[in-house]
Amino acid sequence: MKLPIYLYGSDVLREPAVDADISRKDELSKLISDMEETLAYADGCGLAAPQVGVSTRVLIVDGRELADVYPYLKDFKRVMINPVVIEESDSMCEYSEGCLSVPGIYADVKRPSRIKVRYTNADFELVTEEFDKFACRMIQHEMDHLDGKMFVDRVAPIRKKMIAKKLAGISKGKVSTRYKTKLA
Repeated sequence: MKLPIYLYGSDVLREPAVDADISRKDELSKLISDMEETLAYADGCGLAAPQVGVSTRVLIVDGRELADVYPYLKDFKRVMINPVVIEESDSMCEYSEGCLSVPGIYADVKRPSRIKVRYTNADFELVTEEFDKFACRMIQHEMDHLDGKMFVDRVAPIRKKMIAKKLAGISKGKVSTRYKTKLA
């Protein structure tokens, strides 16, 4: 089922999400399925549960549609339940980011260039995996959502001033998207 994507200004996007209860496999599998359908419809590369109004630590990243630009992502898709960064590089990299919850706004964000993450996958197996390049970027962006943060919190102060009016508009629902949105 396609779910509405909560917009910047919604309270659920600012709350730290709670750990998912792994014993509730049916409920988690349904949430994951709905999130996958929502992400595909919205044509994004990542989605965290708070973005669909569920304050639990679940995210999906899917880089397969970006393989034209980043060939190493041709088979890259991950579902992460209760992800935790257990290691990150000192080296940083900067990329332009956007977000389905902040439509129409893009900005450069600096993040660690490599991370190691422990998480439970969609088969409910515990996994530890290292990521770099754009895969690393997508995961960190979505993990921020699980902590009640958004990419616009990480932009340079001058850029934040430049987008303030657009952000205010989004937080009042003044935005047009091809996917269903919600403000709460």
